[in-house]
Amino acid sequence: MGKAETNKQIKRESLLNTAFDLFTTKGINNTSIADIVEAAGVAKGTFYLYFKDKYDINSKLLVHRTTLLFDSALERMHQKGLTDVKEKIFFVIDDIIDSLTKDKVLLMFISKNLGLGFSRYMMESPAVTGEEPYKEATKEFLEDIGNTIKDPRLMMYMIIELTGSSIYSAILYSQPVPIDDLKPHLYAAIGSIIDQFKKS
Repeated sequence: MGKAETNKQIKRESLLNTAFDLFTTKGINNTSIADIVEAAGVAKGTFYLYFKDKYDINSKLLVHRTTLLFDSALERMHQKGLTDVKEKIFFVIDDIIDSLTKDKVLLMFISKNLGLGFSRYMMESPAVTGEEPYKEATKEFLEDIGNTIKDPRLMMYMIIELTGSSIYSAILYSQPVPIDDLKPHLYAAIGSIIDQFKKS
């Protein structure tokens, strides 16, 4: 990546991080584009190089933050040296749940849209998401589980969508039960999804 491309990435990242801070403290309705560019220290025109409006940056933030969660989980999974497909998937999901349990601000921002952010990252082009094509580690993960799983991207979307919608209230409000009580039931459901996608 050349210097100009690196600078573009730095500016985009700065805008995303600044918007996240403002959206999670003031709310999207009380945040203007002027607020974002002023806090990020960039010109207003720079904002429009990357985003159409504040709703576009909010949508891209969802993808961006979901991407970071998934990539971090995969990095830690690789360090474990797991070989079984179910173990790998359970580890990734458990890591994402732990990260969101520790970062409730991020959980509230993502709300129950974890699956949506994931599907845009995995299934839409970089031109749409603004993210790089999914990283080598992600590609390797999908190819790896694809040896025994039919349509691994769809399977992972379903698992992450189920996870995101199930854990939100359990983490924030212990409803219908606390997250530790929910996990065994969630993982049993995830195990059933994996079994449904296994190649014959």
